[in-house]
This record gives sequence, C-alpha cells and structure tokens, in this order.
Amino acid sequence: MTLHLYFARKFLWTYLGITVIFIIILGLIDMVDELQDFPDLPVWSVAEIVLLNLPHANYEILPLVMILASVALFVRLARSSEMVVVRASGLSGFRGALAPLVVAALVGLVSIAILNPVVAASSKRYHDLVASYSGNGASILALSSEGLWLRQGSAEGQTVIHAVSASADVSTLFDATFIGFSRQGEPVRRIAAERATLGTGEWLLEGVKLWELSGDVNPEAGAQRMDRFTVPSALTRDGIVDSFGKPEYIAIWDLPDFIDQLEQAGFSARRYAVWFQMELAQPIFLMALVMVAAAFTMRHVRTTNTGISVLVAIMLGFSLHYVRNFAQVLGENGQIPVILAAWAPPVASLMLAFGIMLHMEDG
Repeated sequence: MTLHLYFARKFLWTYLGITVIFIIILGLIDMVDELQDFPDLPVWSVAEIVLLNLPHANYEILPLVMILASVALFVRLARSSEMVVVRASGLSGFRGALAPLVVAALVGLVSIAILNPVVAASSKRYHDLVASYSGNGASILALSSEGLWLRQGSAEGQTVIHAVSASADVSTLFDATFIGFSRQGEPVRRIAAERATLGTGEWLLEGVKLWELSGDVNPEAGAQRMDRFTVPSALTRDGIVDSFGKPEYIAIWDLPDFIDQLEQAGFSARRYAVWFQMELAQPIFLMALVMVAAAFTMRHVRTTNTGISVLVAIMLGFSLHYVRNFAQVLGENGQIPVILAAWAPPVASLMLAFGIMLHMEDG
C-alpha cells in the first residue's frame, strides 16, 4: 500500500505540474489572439475573455496532458531504477502501474463531476461575451412548452422569433412570428409567417402577414398580406445550433433532461447523446493512455532506446485519441450506434494497451 501511495502521489504531482504549464502557455497564446481580435477593448475585458476560455481549452487537451504526465512519470522511474527495485521485490510492472491507473480514473471522474459543469458555464459565457463584443449581438435559442424561441441581434435592434415547430436542422420554422424591436427596446413591427426558411443572410418567409407597430395608426388596419417576404439576418444554421447550445455548453448533469426535451420537440439529439456517452467513457480512455505510456516507457533505460519508446508512446496515444474523435463524428452522423461510437474506442484502447503491456513484460 505504501508503494502504491508513493507512485500515486508522484503521478498526481506530475499531472498537476504539466497542467499548470499548459494553462500558462494556452493563456498567453489566447491573450495575444484576443488582443488582436479586440484591440479597442480594455485589457481587463480581454483578460476576462481569456479566463473564461481557459477551462474549455484545457479540458479539450486532457488526454494530451494525461499521456505526457504518464510518459514523464515512467521515464523518471526507469531512470532512477525504481521500477527495477519494484520488479526485484517480486512485483510485476502492471502492479507498479496500478496506482497511476487509479489516479487517472479518479481524474476522469472528477473532470466529469466537477470540471465539466465549470467548463459548460464558462464556455457559454465566453460565447455570449465574444458575440456581444463583436457588435453583432447575441443569438439565443430556447425551447418551451409553447414552441421554439430565438433572438437575433443587429445594429438596428433586436428581433424575437417564435415558432410552434422547426425542422430537425433548425433551418426551417413553422407558424413563425417575428417581432422587431428598436435600439431603444420599442416594438416596431410584427410578422406572422406560415413558414420561415433560413437562407444566406436572410429569412425567407412564406404566407406572410405584417403589422407596423411604430406608427399612430391601428396596426390591424394597416396590416399587409404577402406571399413572400424577407427579413435580414446574420444567422447561420450552425450559428443557431451553437447559440442553442453546443454539447460542451451544457453540464453533464443537465444533459439527460436536455436530450429528452430535444426529442420531444422533434429535434435530433444524437449529437448530444454521443457527447454524453463519451464523457461517461472518459475515465476508461484516460486509463488506456496511462497503460500505453507504461508499456513503452517503464522498462530500464539500459535495455531500450528511451527516445524512440517515448515517441512511440506519444504517437500511439495521439492515434487512439484521433480514432476516438473519428468514431464521435460517425456517431453524430448516424453511421454507427451512439453506444458503439462512445464506448468502443476507449474499451478497445484499454484492451490494446493491456495486451502491449503483457507483451512487453512477459514477451
């Protein structure tokens, strides 16, 4: 038990040290980028944007940090001959890697339970803040029992859009109502449309009735009926979906209810379901990365080429990460089942790493 605690403590400190290094590097790079994008903003406002983006940026590279921390730990143990002592005491290399595996699993669980909600909140705030500083206004989409609500902003004012239903890709709205507001917040017109289709830079409305609300005349008396009408818009389908909420914008504790709400409203929730299952499988994948690093780097430096072993371990870890991302794309596109897309790569990676370790240890 003492030996396991010793290895676990060394691995945890190595992981935390590499994490801090990446936080500093990513923060400085992001600060330079944001200063170029918003040269007129005060420095503290740019710093707020950078700080809001840091949790998401570091959460994305969690597998990279894990593989680097594992390689650093086992290379250090091999150079100090501590793994030689472990084997001389009658313990296998797998027993020596058991404590880092447990720490990797705990890091994965903590990232799901605690870090994921923090990343979701900060990412959503970052998206809204950047949109407001860009001068285009923020776009917000939400679901309710009355249907779908969308807000688009521009230099002229805000437009609130309500639709009873929408297509699965959110590009077509049915029984839609557009209410335009001036910059002072006063309603200027109301448009009802049987169908609204998002095109390039505009909404194309069909079966339209328009009321002007800014004049002194009765809006109903001056109402106009038209077969077609266009409403300028800077929105895109991807922009609407993103403002509605990328999967990483939603805390994992809220995802099950969110997925149910999407499906009840007639939207495809596959993208969110894949993300949810992949987050649950995160600890297994992190354990697989630790085992890959251990298999190639825990042997004594005199019996192997350390540089090549480190390179192979890192490249294999990156390859497994890309395979996992590729499976995610296939799952989101509906080409493979959600469970298979989320769980097959981590489980296969763990089995592959275990097989490599057995081969390296026992030949």
